[in-house]
Amino acid sequence: MELHMPHIVTHFLPELEEPERSFIERLTAEMSHERIQQFASAYRQVRKDPQTLRLMAVIGIVAIPGLHRFWVGQMGMGFLYLMTWGLLLVGTITDIIKYREVALDYNREAAARIARNLI
Repeated sequence: MELHMPHIVTHFLPELEEPERSFIERLTAEMSHERIQQFASAYRQVRKDPQTLRLMAVIGIVAIPGLHRFWVGQMGMGFLYLMTWGLLLVGTITDIIKYREVALDYNREAAARIARNLI
């Protein structure tokens, strides 16, 4: 019987859910314990929580369209949403539905950038 040990990233970043957790585990698979600790500390500072992104998109419907896009560093899309009232709300509503994907795209890019800087 084979025991499956959780990856050490789960210890440092317990808030991660699938598929983000698997991506981070693959990204840090060859890192030392110390590097993983450094990675987790840096990643936690820049990671965008999907639930917060969804809340910002909902706020965008009634107050500031594109706020969630600005928050994930997509300035061009943020201004486009701002000037077109969230592409006439269709884009904002789509982002509310696909909020996990928007957050995951940002978080993958941020994680890859941090991993490159640690090497």
